[in-house]
Amino acid sequence: MSFKRILAAGFGLAVAMSVSAAHADDKIRILCPTWSGYAPVFVANDLGYFKALGIDVDIKFEDERPNVMAAMARGDIEMDMRTVGEYQGKPRDADTPGIIIGTIDESLGGDGVVADGSIKSVEDLKGKTVASEPNIPARLLLQLALKKKGMTLNDLNVKQIATADTVAVFADSSIAAVATYQPFLSQALDKIKMRSPKVLVSSSDYPGIIVDVIIVRQDDLKANPEKYRKFLIGIFKAIEYFKTDKTDFIKLAAPHFNLKPQEFADSIEGSLVYTSYKDTAEYFGTPAKPGSLYGIFGTVMQLNLENGAADHKLVPAKQIDSSIMAKISASDLK
Repeated sequence: MSFKRILAAGFGLAVAMSVSAAHADDKIRILCPTWSGYAPVFVANDLGYFKALGIDVDIKFEDERPNVMAAMARGDIEMDMRTVGEYQGKPRDADTPGIIIGTIDESLGGDGVVADGSIKSVEDLKGKTVASEPNIPARLLLQLALKKKGMTLNDLNVKQIATADTVAVFADSSIAAVATYQPFLSQALDKIKMRSPKVLVSSSDYPGIIVDVIIVRQDDLKANPEKYRKFLIGIFKAIEYFKTDKTDFIKLAAPHFNLKPQEFADSIEGSLVYTSYKDTAEYFGTPAKPGSLYGIFGTVMQLNLENGAADHKLVPAKQIDSSIMAKISASDLK
């Protein structure tokens, strides 16, 4: 489906953002998937970091990527957050609105494939039904694991689902495995005990591949660069708070995901790392010496092209903007 068709399809969809179309210069409206890695945004809001910095951040969950892309193109939102791989996916091309200005987390176990206990390896999935939402990180991980065994997704019967339905889908014994992410991954392992569930493939098996990035509309970035500098500072301050008071961070974050504190803790423990200012600075590097994110972008781009998840080869230097990170220093977090 072309981007224009997705934009047209999404035009009539109601995007539930509690602001008028005529947004203020200090406003950032965000739609993002339901993923525990985005908790620093909620916590930064709860702790008043954004307000103290003079910006107004409104964030809501929207798991349907076409809806988010359409909202971004229409100017209904200023920001999206998702993995590098999802960012690259169809129907994005070089002219699609949105450019990467920061990172927020790296998945190290938070994305994966939950399988029935009878499935011992990805080879056992041949001919069986596997449920997955299109273009999610776990699907890319599954493709990588299959490729190692000389297999592709064509060797499976792939059923399209919404990731939020993971638990209900996995309760169906005809589904051999589900590609998913946190907090739904932990929920499937915890609530469907009768299937002796196991994590068959995980982002912990492929470190450095699943990185969540912060994406903004180029026009608003150009018009209001200071707003995004303040946003990243707020995120980094929230991540520092996580390091100093993990218990309270979890207590604040959990309700936003409709989880109890222990459930939220389970969804991030051994699943992800929030990327600090130092981490993000290393990912971005400098104009003279680009950081590791550029290489990750290129590696994932090639995988997405090979697997048919993307149909346009995007150039990292044109999809990543390091200008905002270059205006932030460690002293800004104090």
